[in-house]
Amino acid sequence: MSKKKIFLIGFLALFIGLVLGGGAYFLSTINKLDRSDISTDDEDLGIDKEVAKELEEKNSNIKNIALFGIDAEEGLKGRSDAIMVLTIDDKHNKLKLTSIMRDSYVKMEGRGQDKLNHAYAFGGPELAIKTINQNFNLNIKDFATVNFSTLPKIIDAVGGIEINIKDYEVSRAGVSSAGLQTLNGEQALKYSRIRYAGNGDFERTQRQREVLMSLFNKVKNRSITSNISLANEILPLIKTSLTNSEIIKMGTSVMKNGSMTPEMSRFPRDEHAHGEKINGVYYLVYDEEETIQTMHDYIFEDKNLDSK
Repeated sequence: MSKKKIFLIGFLALFIGLVLGGGAYFLSTINKLDRSDISTDDEDLGIDKEVAKELEEKNSNIKNIALFGIDAEEGLKGRSDAIMVLTIDDKHNKLKLTSIMRDSYVKMEGRGQDKLNHAYAFGGPELAIKTINQNFNLNIKDFATVNFSTLPKIIDAVGGIEINIKDYEVSRAGVSSAGLQTLNGEQALKYSRIRYAGNGDFERTQRQREVLMSLFNKVKNRSITSNISLANEILPLIKTSLTNSEIIKMGTSVMKNGSMTPEMSRFPRDEHAHGEKINGVYYLVYDEEETIQTMHDYIFEDKNLDSK
């Protein structure tokens, strides 16, 4: 079977916040999540003391959660071929999803420098979170992980999603023509995997976000009863460190926010990164200082980077 290297189903974490924000009524559903404990020690998670202090003082009402999409056989860790940060921003009343390019050339404890997506395979979610925190000066303490094989099931369960297909994507997505198409689970999977068309891996992450948004909007517009049924099917497929109380608190914050549709961005930015072969392996080499600054501007200061 070919590997399903597709985008992280970040919508699932949002789904927890939006649909399960009803509190005790949904506790039996929340308990279906696959719990996974990680260290609560800042040092183990790569959170610098000075960074933590500064972010806490300025942004105590902003919570970041790491989201990983893995490609692995059952029982194995696998690489996190999709990496996102979910931001619940009560400071600006927004939800944000930040994609981090999987080929980013980063420092990794015990490994020297390597691709960011290898951290999960080497040390599970704890090393993956630590690597993100250390390289991007973040303060992430929690995560949610989904295996890619779940995507077709979820999309089929909601009746497919609508995507505007470009001419050069038609055959790769398994559809008959360009334009607005309703994709089933397998077609959405193929569409999300397209890499060597258009602007390579950069456009690939854009496709991932388009599928994410279409799926998110489809779920958001379904009835509560339908979504409870869906949750019963898919929540056991999600591994997370979040407790029930944290999820309910997160859901309450989400429900208070003015917009239910998350904003989305990607880092490193095109202007701060370039592809480079090192010892015969392709990496995305980026300007660390500029990337950290622009990422923090977006996540914590709510600056519209695309308006520049």
